[in-house]
Amino acid sequence: IVRRYLFSRTCRKGVRLGGFLVTITQGVHLVKRHLAIHGSLIGLFVGMIMSLPINTVQAQGAGRPPATHQAVIDVGYIFKNHARFKSMMDKMRDEVMAAENGLKAERDRINGLVEQLKGFNPGTPEYKKLEAEVAKAQGEFNVNGQLQKKDFMDREAAVYHEVFGEIQQAVTKFSQDHGIAVVHRFEGDAVDSGNREQVLRGITKPLVYYDKTIDITPDVLRMLNAGSVASAPGQQPVSR
Repeated sequence: IVRRYLFSRTCRKGVRLGGFLVTITQGVHLVKRHLAIHGSLIGLFVGMIMSLPINTVQAQGAGRPPATHQAVIDVGYIFKNHARFKSMMDKMRDEVMAAENGLKAERDRINGLVEQLKGFNPGTPEYKKLEAEVAKAQGEFNVNGQLQKKDFMDREAAVYHEVFGEIQQAVTKFSQDHGIAVVHRFEGDAVDSGNREQVLRGITKPLVYYDKTIDITPDVLRMLNAGSVASAPGQQPVSR
Protein backbone atom coordinates (compact mmCIF):
# COMPACT_ATOMS: atom_id res chain seq x y z
CA ILE A 1 0.00 0.00 0.00
CA VAL A 2 1.49 3.32 -1.03
CA ARG A 3 1.71 5.80 1.80
CA ARG A 4 0.56 9.32 1.12
CA TYR A 5 2.98 12.13 1.68
CA LEU A 6 0.92 15.29 1.97
CA PHE A 7 2.27 18.70 2.71
CA SER A 8 1.48 22.28 1.76
CA ARG A 9 0.56 22.86 -1.89
CA THR A 10 2.64 25.97 -1.89
CA CYS A 11 6.35 26.28 -1.11
CA ARG A 12 7.45 29.02 1.25
CA LYS A 13 9.52 31.73 -0.43
CA GLY A 14 13.20 31.54 0.22
CA VAL A 15 13.36 27.74 0.31
CA ARG A 16 16.60 26.76 -1.30
CA LEU A 17 16.21 24.13 -4.03
CA GLY A 18 19.06 21.94 -5.09
CA GLY A 19 20.72 18.58 -4.78
CA PHE A 20 22.32 17.11 -1.71
CA LEU A 21 25.40 18.87 -0.43
CA VAL A 22 28.11 16.94 1.34
CA THR A 23 30.86 18.13 3.62
CA ILE A 24 33.36 15.51 4.51
CA THR A 25 34.46 15.44 8.09
CA GLN A 26 38.09 16.11 9.09
CA GLY A 27 38.70 12.38 9.42
CA VAL A 28 40.61 9.88 11.54
CA HIS A 29 43.41 11.06 13.88
CA LEU A 30 45.62 8.28 15.15
CA VAL A 31 48.40 7.78 17.68
CA LYS A 32 48.49 9.70 20.94
CA ARG A 33 50.54 12.87 20.81
CA HIS A 34 50.77 12.70 17.03
CA LEU A 35 47.51 11.23 15.71
CA ALA A 36 44.82 10.97 18.42
CA ILE A 37 41.41 9.54 17.54
CA HIS A 38 38.76 12.11 18.50
CA GLY A 39 35.23 10.74 18.86
CA SER A 40 33.10 8.69 16.59
CA LEU A 41 33.64 9.06 12.87
CA ILE A 42 29.92 8.86 12.36
CA GLY A 43 29.22 11.45 15.00
CA LEU A 44 31.67 13.94 13.47
CA PHE A 45 30.16 13.72 10.05
CA VAL A 46 26.55 13.73 11.19
CA GLY A 47 27.21 16.79 13.34
CA MET A 48 28.34 18.74 10.28
CA ILE A 49 25.78 17.44 7.82
CA MET A 50 22.87 18.52 10.02
CA SER A 51 23.81 22.18 9.46
CA LEU A 52 23.51 21.97 5.68
CA PRO A 53 20.63 23.45 3.64
CA ILE A 54 17.46 21.53 2.89
CA ASN A 55 17.43 18.81 0.25
CA THR A 56 15.37 18.81 -2.87
CA VAL A 57 14.67 16.14 -5.43
CA GLN A 58 13.71 16.91 -8.99
CA ALA A 59 11.51 14.10 -10.17
CA GLN A 60 10.02 14.72 -13.56
CA GLY A 61 10.07 11.56 -15.63
CA ALA A 62 8.60 11.11 -19.05
CA GLY A 63 4.89 10.46 -18.86
CA ARG A 64 4.65 11.16 -15.13
CA PRO A 65 2.15 13.65 -13.74
CA PRO A 66 3.75 16.72 -12.13
CA ALA A 67 5.07 15.98 -8.65
CA THR A 68 3.33 18.09 -6.02
CA HIS A 69 3.98 16.53 -2.61
CA GLN A 70 6.80 17.27 -0.17
CA ALA A 71 8.60 15.02 2.30
CA VAL A 72 11.30 15.04 4.96
CA ILE A 73 14.29 12.78 5.63
CA ASP A 74 16.70 12.37 8.54
CA VAL A 75 20.05 11.92 6.80
CA GLY A 76 21.91 11.49 10.09
CA TYR A 77 19.64 8.59 11.04
CA ILE A 78 20.26 7.01 7.63
CA PHE A 79 24.02 7.05 8.15
CA LYS A 80 23.76 5.68 11.68
CA ASN A 81 21.62 2.74 10.55
CA HIS A 82 22.95 2.05 7.04
CA ALA A 83 24.18 -1.54 7.43
CA ARG A 84 26.92 -1.51 4.79
CA PHE A 85 28.15 1.93 5.85
CA LYS A 86 28.44 0.79 9.46
CA SER A 87 30.31 -2.32 8.36
CA MET A 88 32.79 -0.32 6.29
CA MET A 89 33.39 2.17 9.10
CA ASP A 90 33.85 -0.59 11.68
CA LYS A 91 36.43 -2.23 9.44
CA MET A 92 38.25 1.06 8.99
CA ARG A 93 38.17 1.71 12.72
CA ASP A 94 39.85 -1.66 13.31
CA GLU A 95 42.53 -0.74 10.78
CA VAL A 96 43.07 2.60 12.53
CA MET A 97 43.58 0.83 15.85
CA ALA A 98 46.01 -1.63 14.26
CA ALA A 99 47.97 1.25 12.74
CA GLU A 100 47.98 3.05 16.07
CA ASN A 101 49.34 -0.04 17.83
CA GLY A 102 52.06 -0.36 15.21
CA LEU A 103 53.12 3.24 15.70
CA LYS A 104 53.06 2.84 19.46
CA ALA A 105 55.41 -0.13 19.17
CA GLU A 106 57.78 1.91 17.00
CA ARG A 107 57.61 4.81 19.44
CA ASP A 108 58.53 2.48 22.31
CA ARG A 109 61.48 1.17 20.30
CA ILE A 110 62.71 4.71 19.71
CA ASN A 111 62.34 5.54 23.39
CA GLY A 112 64.45 2.48 24.15
CA LEU A 113 67.19 3.80 21.87
CA VAL A 114 67.04 7.15 23.63
CA GLU A 115 67.56 5.39 26.97
CA GLN A 116 70.55 3.53 25.52
CA LEU A 117 71.95 6.84 24.34
CA LYS A 118 72.11 8.04 27.92
CA GLY A 119 74.62 5.30 28.67
CA PHE A 120 77.24 6.73 26.28
CA ASN A 121 79.40 9.76 26.71
CA PRO A 122 78.46 12.60 24.34
CA GLY A 123 80.94 13.01 21.52
CA THR A 124 82.12 9.40 21.48
CA PRO A 125 81.79 7.38 18.25
CA GLU A 126 79.22 5.09 19.87
CA TYR A 127 77.15 8.05 21.02
CA LYS A 128 77.21 9.72 17.61
CA LYS A 129 76.24 6.50 15.84
CA LEU A 130 73.29 5.82 18.12
CA GLU A 131 72.27 9.49 18.06
CA ALA A 132 72.06 9.37 14.26
CA GLU A 133 70.00 6.18 14.44
CA VAL A 134 67.56 7.83 16.87
CA ALA A 135 67.22 10.92 14.70
CA LYS A 136 66.53 8.82 11.61
CA ALA A 137 63.97 6.66 13.42
CA GLN A 138 62.16 9.71 14.79
CA GLY A 139 61.98 11.29 11.35
CA GLU A 140 60.60 8.13 9.76
CA PHE A 141 58.11 7.77 12.60
CA ASN A 142 56.70 11.25 12.01
CA VAL A 143 56.51 10.80 8.24
CA ASN A 144 54.83 7.40 8.47
CA GLY A 145 52.32 8.74 10.98
CA GLN A 146 51.34 11.63 8.72
CA LEU A 147 51.06 9.37 5.67
CA GLN A 148 48.81 6.93 7.51
CA LYS A 149 46.68 9.79 8.80
CA LYS A 150 46.19 11.13 5.26
CA ASP A 151 45.40 7.67 3.92
CA PHE A 152 42.67 7.07 6.48
CA MET A 153 41.18 10.52 5.93
CA ASP A 154 41.05 9.97 2.17
CA ARG A 155 39.49 6.55 2.56
CA GLU A 156 36.93 7.82 5.04
CA ALA A 157 35.96 10.61 2.66
CA ALA A 158 35.55 8.09 -0.16
CA VAL A 159 33.21 5.95 1.96
CA TYR A 160 31.01 8.91 2.88
CA HIS A 161 30.96 10.07 -0.74
CA GLU A 162 29.92 6.65 -2.01
CA VAL A 163 27.19 6.07 0.57
CA PHE A 164 25.81 9.60 0.27
CA GLY A 165 25.52 9.05 -3.47
CA GLU A 166 23.45 5.95 -2.75
CA ILE A 167 21.21 7.95 -0.43
CA GLN A 168 20.67 10.53 -3.16
CA GLN A 169 19.72 7.83 -5.65
CA ALA A 170 17.32 6.18 -3.22
CA VAL A 171 15.63 9.49 -2.38
CA THR A 172 15.34 10.35 -6.06
CA LYS A 173 13.84 6.99 -6.99
CA PHE A 174 11.39 6.97 -4.09
CA SER A 175 10.33 10.55 -4.81
CA GLN A 176 9.78 9.87 -8.50
CA ASP A 177 7.70 6.80 -7.70
CA HIS A 178 5.50 8.66 -5.20
CA GLY A 179 5.06 12.07 -6.81
CA ILE A 180 7.28 13.92 -4.34
CA ALA A 181 8.67 17.20 -5.65
CA VAL A 182 10.79 18.35 -2.70
CA VAL A 183 12.56 16.51 0.14
CA HIS A 184 13.59 18.58 3.16
CA ARG A 185 16.39 17.60 5.49
CA PHE A 186 15.56 17.39 9.19
CA GLU A 187 17.06 16.04 12.41
CA GLY A 188 14.81 13.67 14.29
CA ASP A 189 16.90 13.17 17.43
CA ALA A 190 15.31 14.40 20.65
CA VAL A 191 16.91 17.49 22.20
CA ASP A 192 18.55 17.07 25.61
CA SER A 193 17.43 20.11 27.61
CA GLY A 194 20.58 19.83 29.72
CA ASN A 195 22.88 20.07 26.70
CA ARG A 196 23.39 23.68 25.64
CA GLU A 197 24.65 22.82 22.15
CA GLN A 198 21.69 20.54 21.47
CA VAL A 199 19.24 23.17 22.70
CA LEU A 200 20.73 25.84 20.44
CA ARG A 201 20.78 23.44 17.49
CA GLY A 202 17.15 22.56 18.15
CA ILE A 203 16.14 26.22 18.16
CA THR A 204 17.75 26.78 14.76
CA LYS A 205 16.24 23.74 13.07
CA PRO A 206 14.81 24.76 9.67
CA LEU A 207 11.61 22.76 10.23
CA VAL A 208 9.46 23.84 13.15
CA TYR A 209 6.73 21.27 12.46
CA TYR A 210 6.09 18.41 10.08
CA ASP A 211 3.47 15.70 9.86
CA LYS A 212 5.14 12.39 10.65
CA THR A 213 3.36 10.77 7.70
CA ILE A 214 5.65 12.64 5.30
CA ASP A 215 8.85 11.22 6.85
CA ILE A 216 10.38 8.96 4.20
CA THR A 217 13.45 8.05 6.30
CA PRO A 218 12.30 4.46 7.05
CA ASP A 219 11.41 3.84 3.40
CA VAL A 220 14.75 5.09 2.07
CA LEU A 221 16.70 3.18 4.74
CA ARG A 222 14.79 0.02 3.86
CA MET A 223 15.74 0.45 0.19
CA LEU A 224 19.40 0.96 1.05
CA ASN A 225 19.69 -1.98 3.44
CA ALA A 226 17.84 -4.22 1.00
CA GLY A 227 20.48 -3.44 -1.61
CA SER A 228 18.01 -2.04 -4.11
CA VAL A 229 20.23 1.01 -4.58
CA ALA A 230 23.97 0.78 -5.09
CA SER A 231 26.55 3.18 -6.43
CA ALA A 232 29.11 2.09 -8.97
CA PRO A 233 32.73 2.71 -7.88
CA GLY A 234 33.67 6.35 -8.42
CA GLN A 235 30.12 7.39 -9.20
CA GLN A 236 29.37 11.07 -8.67
CA PRO A 237 26.46 12.27 -6.51
CA VAL A 238 23.26 13.23 -8.30
CA SER A 239 23.35 16.87 -9.38
CA ARG A 240 20.53 19.32 -9.90
